[in-house]
Amino acid sequence: MSKDKQFVSEITPQGEDFSRWYIDVIKKAELMDYSPVRGCIVFRPDGYEIWEHIKDELDRRFKETGHRNAYFPLFIPESFFQKEKEHVEGFNPELPWVTEAGGEILEERLAIRPTSETMIGHMYSKWIHSYRDLPVLINQWANVVRWEKRTLPFLRTSEFLWQEGHTAHENEGEAREETMRMLETYRSFVEDYLAIPVISGEKTPSERFAGAVDTYSIEAMMKDGRAVQAGTSHYLGNKFAVAFDIKFLDRDNQLQFAHTTSWGVSTRLIGSLIMVHGDDRGLVLPPKVAPTQVIMIPIGPPKTRDAVIARVDELYGELKKAGVRVRVDDRSDMSPGWKFNEYEMRGVPIRLELGPRDMENGVCVLVSRVSGEKRVVNQSDLTDEIQSMLEEIHRDMFEKAKSFREENTHAVDTLDEMKALLDQKRGFVTAGWCGSAACEKQVKEETSATSRNIPFEPAERKATCLVCGEKAEHTVVFARAY
Repeated sequence: MSKDKQFVSEITPQGEDFSRWYIDVIKKAELMDYSPVRGCIVFRPDGYEIWEHIKDELDRRFKETGHRNAYFPLFIPESFFQKEKEHVEGFNPELPWVTEAGGEILEERLAIRPTSETMIGHMYSKWIHSYRDLPVLINQWANVVRWEKRTLPFLRTSEFLWQEGHTAHENEGEAREETMRMLETYRSFVEDYLAIPVISGEKTPSERFAGAVDTYSIEAMMKDGRAVQAGTSHYLGNKFAVAFDIKFLDRDNQLQFAHTTSWGVSTRLIGSLIMVHGDDRGLVLPPKVAPTQVIMIPIGPPKTRDAVIARVDELYGELKKAGVRVRVDDRSDMSPGWKFNEYEMRGVPIRLELGPRDMENGVCVLVSRVSGEKRVVNQSDLTDEIQSMLEEIHRDMFEKAKSFREENTHAVDTLDEMKALLDQKRGFVTAGWCGSAACEKQVKEETSATSRNIPFEPAERKATCLVCGEKAEHTVVFARAY
């Protein structure tokens, strides 16, 4: 077996074992490594750079809508959680506690932050006194800890990175408008930046965030047909305001409780883009977050090496100046074939090949990671060709993922149909639901699928509940999920 063939064979095919494929790819591509702490990972530079690109673009969008960044403590007093009953019940199984510090037992246990509604609610009660103080539009970039029993790198870890927005408003209308604005911010980002098609909708009561009045989500389909909740936005009403005494004098000089929201996405977006776009050769990275957008590989015999590399360096400078994230691999001890395989596996969107004959003709060869198409372009047009090709790759990735989702979304009328379908096929199932918690619970118990959301724009509205046969109040997307 050749070295090049052996390199690819180290990745388990998706059709053989999708979970094993995922682990093979993220380790082989050096996105992460396991830490000595159970359920925690180390972000290696390429993995962390993907997160940096996600963070930078989202941060820009948040600031455009008037939000500002702040930072709140990692440790939260136990008494804070007791103030909002639903919230503590929702998070208590996952909370790690600090009980001793500096050699002394603490008077009050401190939770390590699972989310910050309680701490931020406490601080808002100190900062908000008048309607003139509203709205408060704050975002936090932070790490959080939820002691997960079953973990999967990036998608579900005991410690992960995220952003959490927390806002306070004069009335319900403004708070609900904020909730939907941020859900749409997530949708447009995930589709326009990560090339992942999502379904926007409202969570059922059983799937709401602990303590929320209403929760909304965007849901994405992975290549094994499972769902990932890619982002959530919550209207909290004044539940947390009452619990934490966030009151203000309104325009009529009457004391009112603020209406609050919270919303967030996390590093599970990294796992999502890997599972949505990857293939049996490895990663396929969306160009806008790829640490390296173009890999330049000089080829040809040793006698032409210096001249080819000199020209590669000139073109590298041009691309770098244009803002393209570009690297050169001019190692002489690795074959071009090995390099081709390596950077395909790492998901680099474009490979640029330049040899002595290309130099004579004033051209170079561009190869798309998505389509495999080879395109001969003039060196004088290289920057424009690269930027155009990156945009084309993004569109191709989005359409490919959208087609996959459509091909693997199935409509059913009964629970028996759903069970038979999920035994044979992967993907999402749309069905009618009467609104009964008992019917929703029965679906989960008999199929292991959960309600993902009630889509705002279902492809087809169902008339009857798939479990009881009564009139359907909603059309729901069900799926097995990560």
